[in-house]
Amino acid sequence: MKRIKTIIVAMSLSLIILLGIGSSVGVTYSTNYIPEVTTKASILLDMDSGKVLYENNSNAEMPVASIVKLMTIMLTFEQIDSGVISLTDKVLVSENASNMGGSQIFLDANCEYELGELLKSVIVCSANDSSVALAEYIAGSESNFVQKMNMRAKEMELENTNYVNCTGLPADNQYSCALDVAKILKNVLSYEKYHEYSTIWLEDFQHPSGRTTEMTNTNRLSKFYEGCIGGKTGSTNEAGYCLAVGAKRNNLSLIAVTLGANTTKERFKSASDLLNYGFANYENYVIDLTNSINILSKDGETLKTKLDGNLTILTEKGKAPNYLINYYIPNKVSKCKLGQELGYIEIIVDGELYSTVKVLADEQIDKPTFMDNLKDLYKDFVK
Repeated sequence: MKRIKTIIVAMSLSLIILLGIGSSVGVTYSTNYIPEVTTKASILLDMDSGKVLYENNSNAEMPVASIVKLMTIMLTFEQIDSGVISLTDKVLVSENASNMGGSQIFLDANCEYELGELLKSVIVCSANDSSVALAEYIAGSESNFVQKMNMRAKEMELENTNYVNCTGLPADNQYSCALDVAKILKNVLSYEKYHEYSTIWLEDFQHPSGRTTEMTNTNRLSKFYEGCIGGKTGSTNEAGYCLAVGAKRNNLSLIAVTLGANTTKERFKSASDLLNYGFANYENYVIDLTNSINILSKDGETLKTKLDGNLTILTEKGKAPNYLINYYIPNKVSKCKLGQELGYIEIIVDGELYSTVKVLADEQIDKPTFMDNLKDLYKDFVK
């Protein structure tokens, strides 16, 4: 039986390659390449700068099917980060959650599952039952969780998004747009655990009863696109075939979103073409500030610091940017906590503010002692 399953998987992978889903691996496109995007709406976004590199109907409101789960996933990670819940929590699955239709992991009602495993099944195989189980655990009910989803959307200024459920199953007045989806995916991709889960291709999901359900990643580009760092698929009759995907090559990270494709091949092909276009035409110019940030500690030594962000400038390939750096940092710090914000750096490109990066303390300096103050007085007196 195991050998038969292996053969079936191998045949499936061969079909995917023949369909052209994997055709983007290793392909080099010239800088005048124009992406062939045929979906109803699409966008290509640079992750670091947030700059839109390509768009078509990117603000159009439309159903996005299981792409809705990106907000479910993001809220779950935020709750984990805040310490309210943890990956090892035991979640009791309700009858309501276990009876969800569509894509599912076939949870057993009234059984406990580890929260991290439920989250993994949402990310890998878009499990509706696990999505509802997480929503009920976090907020008490799916409706309460949906309120949190819409509140978070407002906080993120997602002007063309409204949620009715946490799964993406068809519902009146539930919609989003390519730009909003890209913004959510950008946030979700910042979680290391998301990257770990979203790049799983095949894995068995263990139920408390001992049975297993095989999870297959719905995002084919995680296997067949060079540099893919995660993504989310979705499909219903109303939404068509949708995809949000991130990829990184060298120091350039891009997000492509395609909504309303007529076929699954079309969504993957259009997203691949968008990414190929971005990687062919753009690069990140890296600014090296080694030994440029000199903040003295109380003992006169250079304080260890780190930057809260990337010192990069998105440019067309082969074009060096015209930029300057403004420093807004103190000359000396007598005390600070590890990770404390000390100041910031401005990157000015072509005379306009491009980005701001915080300068953080990478070590702790305790409050000066009486002897420290005496030493400072002596140094001032000697001067």
